[in-house]
Amino acid sequence: MINISDLRFRRLTEDTNLDDFVCADDDLNDFLWNEAKDYQKELLAVTYLLYYDNSIIAYFSLLNDTVKFQEDDKKVRNKINRKIPYPKQRTHYPAVKVGRLAVDSRYAHNGIGEIIIDCICSMLTTNNKTGCRFLTVDAYSDVTDFYEKKGEFRFFSENDKDDETRLMYYDLKNFK
Repeated sequence: MINISDLRFRRLTEDTNLDDFVCADDDLNDFLWNEAKDYQKELLAVTYLLYYDNSIIAYFSLLNDTVKFQEDDKKVRNKINRKIPYPKQRTHYPAVKVGRLAVDSRYAHNGIGEIIIDCICSMLTTNNKTGCRFLTVDAYSDVTDFYEKKGEFRFFSENDKDDETRLMYYDLKNFK
């Protein structure tokens, strides 16, 4: 069993060795091995690594996002706006997107993903340098249950229910 106090987050650096990390998804592996450093260099996303016993056991990438409503999004807009005082209601809100999140296959199904979501929410609600109301994710369809159960993420729309990914959001005001 992994002791949470033994876990360490570190920001990806140019000289970080990523060879030992392997998750069950080839796309997520490819991003970490071949794209994450370039995304960071170009200021498009920041990748954080989770270490246990000096090994990378998971990673996640964050980037800025916006929750923006179109005219035909009245149902979702009304649901979200109900939680925001009237004078502060907008047609768009600041957000941070979880661009990628992966756990090494050797550590999968040990609650690591939940720890990461909690840490991201904590980062954004206690030590955030800018305003951010929502956490968003384009979740692979086969893992939407994880986001619904763990973080109480909600779908923006049913229009993408047959797509490979589903756009989801979490209101950071709900984080405790």
